[in-house]
Amino acid sequence: MQKLTTKIFIDGGEVAETIRANEFFLAHFGYPLDGQTTNPSLIAKNLQAKMEQEGNAGKLTPELAIEEYKKIVRAISSLLPHGSVSIQVFANKETPADEMLTQARERITWIQNASIKIPCTLEGLKAAVIVCKEMPINITLVFSQAQAAAVYEATREAKYPVFLSPFVGRLDDRGESGMDVVANMLRLYKPGDNHVEVLTASVRNVDHILYAFKLHSPIMTLPYKTFLLWQEAGFPLPDSEYTYDPKSLTPIPYDETIVLGKNWQDYNISHELTDKGLAAFWSDWTSLFSS
Repeated sequence: MQKLTTKIFIDGGEVAETIRANEFFLAHFGYPLDGQTTNPSLIAKNLQAKMEQEGNAGKLTPELAIEEYKKIVRAISSLLPHGSVSIQVFANKETPADEMLTQARERITWIQNASIKIPCTLEGLKAAVIVCKEMPINITLVFSQAQAAAVYEATREAKYPVFLSPFVGRLDDRGESGMDVVANMLRLYKPGDNHVEVLTASVRNVDHILYAFKLHSPIMTLPYKTFLLWQEAGFPLPDSEYTYDPKSLTPIPYDETIVLGKNWQDYNISHELTDKGLAAFWSDWTSLFSS
């Protein structure tokens, strides 16, 4: 069997889903999944369900939650020992770079194949400038070409892999063609040195998957329910005639004025969806301890 040119990660925080997805993938393609991404919302959801099943709802502390997150990540790592497993720092809009650095340096010790997820905020990129020289990182909640340019420049001195995660489904949700952002980022990076890999995230349907392959996105991460849609369709791949149909979604054109080569702080990295996503992650995580 020929190995896919795009790496496939599963996105989630439920070990049983990782097991099933890996079995399906291995049976069809002949090799295991290439990795997994996790985030606070997915972990919080699963931790809350576990506590309720055990009759301990409302008794979870931040310290216990971190230990549970660590156990989940270690279980995933044991299932995908040769893949990359993304672990997220917990941050809101006000979290300083120093706090993210502290978390990153602690989380990277959990497993041998970790990649630390850092949000695409001003403080997040300040942290990324430093931590990309120490460990693999995944810059998350990315929605614009300008953010992609800033990430590229902030991590120019990276000594480890750098992933960039555009969330296409969240752009689709507000009527914009999220896959256009992936295409724009890949075009922006084409003349570069390939030190940043685009990881297509928030993938919602089989068309997203097919177009990510067509665009040669280096990586994509699939929520379990989206992975099942692909599996149930027979794991199709795009042929030479495939064309992505964004339907009624508004195009996001390539911005010729955004080019590589500037100081990373010269790019406008603000984006409403980054702020909303970060707030949602933070709320989902901290709500575990509100009782």
